Formats: sequence, C-alpha cells, structure tokens
Amino acid sequence: MTSVLHNPSTMIDRLIAFFNARDVETHVVGGMVRDRLLGRNSEVGDIDLAIKGDAVALGRELAEELGGSLAPLSVPRGMMRVALPPSGQGDEGDGSNGTIIDLSGYSGDIESDLARRDFTINAMAIPLREWQGDEFSGAVLDPFGGRRDLIIKAIRALNPDVFEEDPGRLLRAVRLSGELGMRIEPDTVRLLMSNAELVRRVSPDRVRDEFLKILAPQGARGRIEALDQLGMLKHIIPELMAAKGVDQPRMHYWDVWGHTLHTVQAAEGVTGGHQNSPVYFCVPWTPDSEAYFAEVVSDGHTRRTILKLAALFHDIAKPQTKTLEPDGRTRFFGHSEQGAEVAERRLTELRLSNRGVDMVSGMVLHHLRPTGMSNDGEWPTDRAIYRYFRDTGGVAVDTLFLCLADYLGAKGPELSHPEWLEHAKMISHVLFTGTREPVAANTARLVSGHDLMSRFQLQPGSHIGFLLETIEEARAAGEIETQEQALELAAATIESQGYSRDGSRASSV
Repeated sequence: MTSVLHNPSTMIDRLIAFFNARDVETHVVGGMVRDRLLGRNSEVGDIDLAIKGDAVALGRELAEELGGSLAPLSVPRGMMRVALPPSGQGDEGDGSNGTIIDLSGYSGDIESDLARRDFTINAMAIPLREWQGDEFSGAVLDPFGGRRDLIIKAIRALNPDVFEEDPGRLLRAVRLSGELGMRIEPDTVRLLMSNAELVRRVSPDRVRDEFLKILAPQGARGRIEALDQLGMLKHIIPELMAAKGVDQPRMHYWDVWGHTLHTVQAAEGVTGGHQNSPVYFCVPWTPDSEAYFAEVVSDGHTRRTILKLAALFHDIAKPQTKTLEPDGRTRFFGHSEQGAEVAERRLTELRLSNRGVDMVSGMVLHHLRPTGMSNDGEWPTDRAIYRYFRDTGGVAVDTLFLCLADYLGAKGPELSHPEWLEHAKMISHVLFTGTREPVAANTARLVSGHDLMSRFQLQPGSHIGFLLETIEEARAAGEIETQEQALELAAATIESQGYSRDGSRASSV
C-alpha cells in the first residue's frame, strides 16, 4: 500500500495527513508552541503531540509509516517516541539529527493533558490542523496563563508536585531560563530549592543532556551559579563544592571557586572572536577558528561547549593538593593529574561519550603545559611545541584556548594589558607553529626502525622508538632534512645515551 505520507512536502503536512486519515484529535503542544509564539521558528526537529487515543498503537503505526523507530517514554502515562533518521542520502557523518516526534495520549480533553505538564509556558496547545494557518495565534489553547508568562518572561511551575512527578524538570527550569532569557518566578524558585535533592533520581543520561544544554549558550557562568544556589550542582559535580573558600597565590584575584567560574566565562570570550574588544582582540583568531570550535564532537555538542566543561574541571583537584611551603608560597602540586582523574571518573558516571571524556580529561591534564613550555621568558622552542602537539593530540588547540581562559580567569579586574598581550602572543606562536603543515606529514620517515637496526647492529626494543622520535623532533624543528643527517643524529644519540645492542644502558653511563 502506498503511504499517504509520501506526498506532503513538510513533516507537519505528513502528520496532518496521517491523523486526519484516522480521524484522531491531535494538538501540537509544549515547546514547539512556546517557541512559535516567541518567534523562534527554527527548523522542525522535535515535535510534541497530544493525541486523543492510544499513543502506543498510533505510535507504532506512525513509526511504520514514516520508516522510524518506536520507543516508550512512559507507557503508564501513554507517552511514546518516534525517532526518524536524518534526511538525505550518504554517510557523511556530519552529526545531523533526525526528527523526534513525542506522542502523549489522553482520554478526556486536551486540558487534562496540558495539566500534566511542567511550566505554564509549556502548557499551551494548537490543533495540528491549524498549525500551518496564518491565524494560528488565535487557535492557541492556554488554560494556565502561558502567554502571559511569555510576555512577562517568567518560568512558573504548573503545580507544587511538578518536580516530584519528574525530577528532570529541575534541570529543565534552569536550562529554559538560560535559553529563553527568562526569570524563574519566586514560588518556583522555592519549589526548586526544596526539591533539589531529587536531581539524584534523574538518570545520568538525562543529567548529561540537560547539563550540557545549560553549559552551551552564552552566559554559562550565571547558570552554573544558579544551579549552585538552588542546591543542585552539589548533586551533579560534588567535587566542585570543595573549591569554595580555597585561597590562591596573589597572582589570582579569586579563590578556586570564583576562578573556576570566571574561567568558564572567559572560555566563552576567547572562543567568540575579536568582538571589537581590546582584550579579545589579542586572541589568535582566524577565519577557520569559528568552524573549529563549532565542530560537533561529543553528545551533539561542540568543541566550544566541551572547552567550557574542561574549564569547569580544570582546577577541581586544587583543594586536596594545596600545600603551604616553608617560604610561605602556596602550591598545588599534582592538581592537573588528579584533576584529570576526577574529570574522567565524574564524566564517565554522567555517561559523556568516550571522546568527550578523553577531551576534557586531556585538557585538564595539560592545561598548565603551554605556559610551562616557556623558559626564562623565552618563547617555546620548535622542539617543545612539537612535543606538546604530539602529547596533547586532538585537544592541542583546545588546550591553548583553555590556557588563555585560565589566564583571564586568574587576573580578573587586575588584568595588566601589556602582560596579557605578551601571554597571548606566546600562545599564538605555539598555535601557529604547531598547526603549520609539517614536512613530515606528507612524506615518509627519513629512516625506518629497520634502517637503524641494520646500520647500528641494534636489536628491537623501545630504544628504537626513542631514536625515531628524536629524529622526528629534530626534523619538525627544521634541524635535519636528509637521511644522512638523521643517521648522524641517531649515532650521536646512541653514544650520548650509552645504548648497547639490545637497548640497555652501558654500566658506565
């Protein structure tokens, strides 16, 4: 049988045809209505429908008709999800998402379905058949004053039980406040605070999704502070709580907690282009930088968001590593290494993707590395830069920008522009030296491991890798260019290291 859904040109047209053919009363509800009233008419990707009937049976039919998959959201509450694959052909792997259609069934009237929702601004509906019309605004059903709250920019809970019914709504309130630029009204704030502990009952996947959405838009620092003040952050990243009140050396304006929040804020700034700002104009920003930080890399989120997540974790181990030296100086020995372990453990529990966990823990581990490459005020050598990019791999550039944000987050209002300019120039030097196309990238090695073993009568072992890496470092730094020079360097290295044939060190060395 040919499906009636093959002819309409848009997804809404397809859905209208599907439900009209079955004479099912259907309404568009939730965020889609809210966003249309706000003029946020983005491409349809998530559609929330309330249907008078059996959502399970109709969802099964709809998934079959559209070629999607069916998954239960809450069978007792009659909620199902139909997920459709991305449109288009090919396997570009561009991270594009398909359409999600959530169905909630009801047996009484549409008001009974709306009464089960979270906030007034999400408890509005438009009959599906009216959605495409020019007079859609007049068709809005709004029994709880959602349009009023849109006008006054207030997020208001529908009833005192909304968070007990679904604790995930706790995070959604903060996320919507940031996304929509709306305030949470006082009674709802009190509800959030009294129910904050319920966030521990939310599945890790959902916490991850909501938290990343809270972190993603501009203004993440304020939303993190809101999560803390509402009593939720301590249940999401409990290790951060120890940062409060931990003093730092005079080079830092804030304590560890304040520094962490301001580094998150600075991470937005350094990845936002020059912004006609004397501070951010110093940042090494090129036409390719925006595309780089807009790349989707983990759980549907960009490098920019993952960088902010790394900023949140970068000093998380300072409290437990703080020591006071005999000369009075405060030190945090090992906080990068321990912080990387904390990040890996916590983000794995939150089910961040393996790539995301590796990126954040890698940035935390190496966030001091760019500054540490300088020697007595001299800029890093080409060899040091080569080793940095080798060791940091896919987050080399990201870590440089974290270093910039870390610097700004340390100085705060005491920022010295000449000193900041010099720091930014050093980072620019590392960035452009490390990302220029190396000669070795498109050519074979000057010598192979077999060449070394044959020439110097060596046996296989880790010393062969060491020699090859030494040669590649010298080549990347422009110190050698030919096979003969590579062999001369190998001979000198063997002599200086005192290697015997099997790679062991001579006893006299």
